[in-house]
Amino acid sequence: MSISTRFSVGIHILSLLEINKESVNTSDYMAKSVNTNPALIRKITGMLKMAGLVNVRPGIAGATLAKGLSDMTLLDVYHAVNVTSDKELFGIHENPNPACPVGRHIQSSLEPIFSVAELALEKALGAVTIEDVVKEIIEKDKRSNSRKDSAI
Repeated sequence: MSISTRFSVGIHILSLLEINKESVNTSDYMAKSVNTNPALIRKITGMLKMAGLVNVRPGIAGATLAKGLSDMTLLDVYHAVNVTSDKELFGIHENPNPACPVGRHIQSSLEPIFSVAELALEKALGAVTIEDVVKEIIEKDKRSNSRKDSAI
């Protein structure tokens, strides 16, 4: 299993809104970039709006960033798109057999380990801004375009 793709799509949307800020960013346009359907883009954009990361107005096409790039972290996006419920990144199977020594203790043995791992993930995501992602995208695009130009 993997973390919901809503997380990467949310980051994609925010990055696209910055890189394409001089144009109107409709759900149709963003869906083409993500290669998905506009309904999913509208759903995730709505989640980003509720978190205060984007501005969207009913009846008016297009979304814009609600904050500066350096004020939005990947952790903000992670929380905005409801990747998991609080403290449920790692689910532990319910109702193990209490007659088995493993079944009896597996949950209490894993909970502290999973909690530390989740905190480490959140710390790592909190240290990266959307600005960092956008800079990386722009740099990679420049490098790939320079290779294309030199190949001609």
